[in-house]
Amino acid sequence: MGVPPLLRNAVLRWVAGDPDERDRTELESLLDAAESDDDAHAELSDRFAGRLQFGTAGLRGRLGAGPNRMNRAVVIATAAGLAAHLRASGAGGPVVIGYDARHRSDEFARDTSAVLAGAGFEALLLPRPPPTPVLAFAIRRLGAAAGVMVTASHNPPEDNGYKVYLGDGSQIVPPTDLDISRHVAGVGSAAAVPRSEHWRLLDDEVEDAYLGAVAALAAPGSARQLRTVYTPLHGVGDRAVGEVLRRAGFPAPAVVPEQQAPDPDFPTVSFPNPEEPGAIDLALSLAGDTDADIVVANDPDADRCAVAMPTAHGWRMLHGDEVGALLADHLLRRGTRGVFATTIVSSSLLGSIARRHGVEYAETLTGFKWIARVPGLAFGYEEALGYCVAPDLVRDKDGVSALVLICELAAGLRAEGLTLQDRLDQIAREHGLHATDQLSVRVVDTSVIAAIMDRLRADPPESLGGFRVLAVDDLSRPSSGLPATEGLRFRLEARGRVVVRPSGTEPKLKCYLEVVVPVDDSAAGGVDAARIAAAGRLDAIRADLVASGVSAVAVS
Repeated sequence: MGVPPLLRNAVLRWVAGDPDERDRTELESLLDAAESDDDAHAELSDRFAGRLQFGTAGLRGRLGAGPNRMNRAVVIATAAGLAAHLRASGAGGPVVIGYDARHRSDEFARDTSAVLAGAGFEALLLPRPPPTPVLAFAIRRLGAAAGVMVTASHNPPEDNGYKVYLGDGSQIVPPTDLDISRHVAGVGSAAAVPRSEHWRLLDDEVEDAYLGAVAALAAPGSARQLRTVYTPLHGVGDRAVGEVLRRAGFPAPAVVPEQQAPDPDFPTVSFPNPEEPGAIDLALSLAGDTDADIVVANDPDADRCAVAMPTAHGWRMLHGDEVGALLADHLLRRGTRGVFATTIVSSSLLGSIARRHGVEYAETLTGFKWIARVPGLAFGYEEALGYCVAPDLVRDKDGVSALVLICELAAGLRAEGLTLQDRLDQIAREHGLHATDQLSVRVVDTSVIAAIMDRLRADPPESLGGFRVLAVDDLSRPSSGLPATEGLRFRLEARGRVVVRPSGTEPKLKCYLEVVVPVDDSAAGGVDAARIAAAGRLDAIRADLVASGVSAVAVS
């Protein structure tokens, strides 16, 4: 078999410019093994099939040596590209760097600090692995030109990532990503990139200011009595959440002991994402043992928040759209005004709530990089458990501040003898029962996703779940003032809709389903009857989607 000369030369050139001895050794060993081992040959070929691409999500990929993996050489080149972009754009001020508790995050953060310092910028490194929203808060607090967070959020343990923010405290959007990528492509050997150790390690002042500001979001005099179970899912949220709840006056939560300390291997979960089945099972078990009122969970970098509540049939985790509606309704009842925004894949319920309260509603593409840029934003959320409840503090999703407000809401309802379910039922009576669901399929070969999208675009279904498809919006064509994005939106009878799009951060095809069922309280069952009807409609739509071609992805 042997390794082709072109691949061998590419490997040797990379090894010569790689500043990390462990990564050089790893590649040299893989190169030797690839001479006679098919699996090693395939792995080596994949690592050199291209360069890990810098986009609007920054970088995210598997750890390992080589240009198509997350490693020190790739991070150093990316930091150099960012420095070149900032210099070319005339950006002034320091750059703040943070990092989560994943494997090698601390190394990548120190390398980024050293490269930026070597490029003449004041590089400020946060003192410990913070929640990602602390980094977003720090940018505006310190008047920074940009910020970098080394994190792969809720990805599997073998991944890491690199997220870039600009001076307004929000994530980058095009064309900034393209310009940084262009500068990264112009970086030669990573070992030759100038680095300086004259960067500064910050003290606790910034994080302390963040914790105080978030604790103050709970209204003075509002109820505080609540039995809470919390899990950080082996991430960095425990210290911040415990301190914020203490400062806000809530009783200390019962924390899942097996998931309390940061652990980059995430030993108790298959995927460290509270949306994944089984991820919060330990928290639900603890809630049953402690007679809790509510379960709250963060993802590993604590920018997302999941909520579960007890029902007559056991504990139920709320959909992101339900939490978004609860938070929006809560803020509006407190008198918050401004623009309330969500994305094209989230429920249409937020628009109805906003209209009822006489405030402006905005719809964006998926991702907080778009939500955070809505002028006059007062509240924003995305269905993937991301909520921005205080954009004057953090112009990004923030799982800690969202957790504080959902606890305030739950405590207030508890004081009135009510529950989160009671408030959801009330919202349904006012606006109709908006039920959402997802069909999400992980793939190995992402080209299959493109083929399915092409098939749906060329031959869209005429009906889904027994409802006629009234219109198909091709989101790859700019419309309604939104930038183009890969996706299709099917508008159905009876206010239903389905959005199909590739995930922006994972190898998944995602289908977002929504149905709206009016609530007739004069009929038997009322909200419960509407909920049963909605579940049947969603099941029927899901079945038709699979029959229309999505099943081809499922078996790939």
